[in-house]
Amino acid sequence: MRNFSSDFRRFLRPFVIVTAIALGALGSSFIQTAPADTSKTAAPTVAGAAPTGGDAAAAGSTVAGDPKAGEALFKANCTSCHALNKRVLGPALAGINQKYNDQTYLTKWIKNSPAMIASGDKRSVAIYEEYNKAAMTPFPQFSDGDVENILAYIQIEGDKKPDAVAAGATGATTTAESGVSDFMLIGLIAVVIIAFLVILVLNRVIGTLERLLLKKGTDIILIEDDENDNAEPKDRLATVKKLAKNKKLVAFVVIAIIITLGSFGWMGLWNTGVQQGYQPVQPIKFSHQLHAGTNQIQCQYCHSGAWKSKNATIPSLNICMNCHKYVQATEKYNGEISPEISKIYAALDYSPETQKYGDNPRPIEWVRIHNLPDLAYFNHSQHVKVAGIACQKCHGPIQEMQEVYQYSPLTMKWCINCHKQTEVNSKGNPYYDKVIAAHEKIKKGEKVTAAVLGGLECGKCHY
Repeated sequence: MRNFSSDFRRFLRPFVIVTAIALGALGSSFIQTAPADTSKTAAPTVAGAAPTGGDAAAAGSTVAGDPKAGEALFKANCTSCHALNKRVLGPALAGINQKYNDQTYLTKWIKNSPAMIASGDKRSVAIYEEYNKAAMTPFPQFSDGDVENILAYIQIEGDKKPDAVAAGATGATTTAESGVSDFMLIGLIAVVIIAFLVILVLNRVIGTLERLLLKKGTDIILIEDDENDNAEPKDRLATVKKLAKNKKLVAFVVIAIIITLGSFGWMGLWNTGVQQGYQPVQPIKFSHQLHAGTNQIQCQYCHSGAWKSKNATIPSLNICMNCHKYVQATEKYNGEISPEISKIYAALDYSPETQKYGDNPRPIEWVRIHNLPDLAYFNHSQHVKVAGIACQKCHGPIQEMQEVYQYSPLTMKWCINCHKQTEVNSKGNPYYDKVIAAHEKIKKGEKVTAAVLGGLECGKCHY
């Protein structure tokens, strides 16, 4: 132990020396980098003192208005068709103030573009022709001040030059790096100081323990040897052996194990094939909460087969494009098209810039959730159209599901219980009118053939 303590002390001296040298080096490097950081900070001020060239021209066409108010109006009314720095349905709006340099014309165009096209204005007609004769939505509710605010927002945000943006990003990066370096420097100093203090404390503790061991080491060793010699081996399984001789206890344990395993086996067999709660990951994160809940879109708009056929059908991507050719959620992604909507475009080989379809479409590989065994026959139209049952009866609160999962067990017992509890509403239902008419004929003793009861329907024989 004494050798270890002396070795430790020999190690401590060079460690302290190295620590002192490291702290001196870090301090000198910090002093040397300070002027450089000051020069970097001052550079943007000098560079931004006066605009020249293109900057001066841009400054000359500054639009008066409130950019913050314009931002709110732009995001609420314009982002479905326009982005600042790229074409969506309409053109990119960056630089539009410099391009037209006529605020009066832009105000008239925004408030009522169809009227300007109808008047034969050459500029308006040219824009109309360039964008496939898709007229811009008029905004007669905007005041001249509202339009001025929107143009001011476009001027501030959309007309920023890439060089200025890059310079700002570089400056921010430099500042962030400087801040990280200072933090690391302080952290290193703190770690070295704490390590130094810990070493001092450990050295004192080791010295104290060494002295105690020298005084009492012999007595401790002798006592441990006596205890080891006098100790008798213990039978650790004595309690278990004693319990194993109790026949009643053994019988009880065996019966309990059989009942437990039988219960788990029965539940496992009973739930075989039941997929309640199944929620696979889909290739597109389609939100029923947004479409069926927030936007109140009827289920049959997408799943039209539920109204007229056995299967509810998976909607084709053409159904999606009825809305998403225009709705791109760019307001939520800083002017970029939503990643999930982009997956639809990629599958259809559709270009939102040119609004044209390519020659390499591919299907979306959806993962089926509700899957009945082959021995079961279920007809959606029989339940949805004839019985008037809501989709939520089987599929649960679908309008609240961000991602769809199997809500009901869809077992035979579950279906039978539903059939026992659901009342049949035959009033005004042609399907039940025929059944009731057939029953009336039977009551009167008239002849009723299988054809009257639907025996000529194809599905009666051909499944």
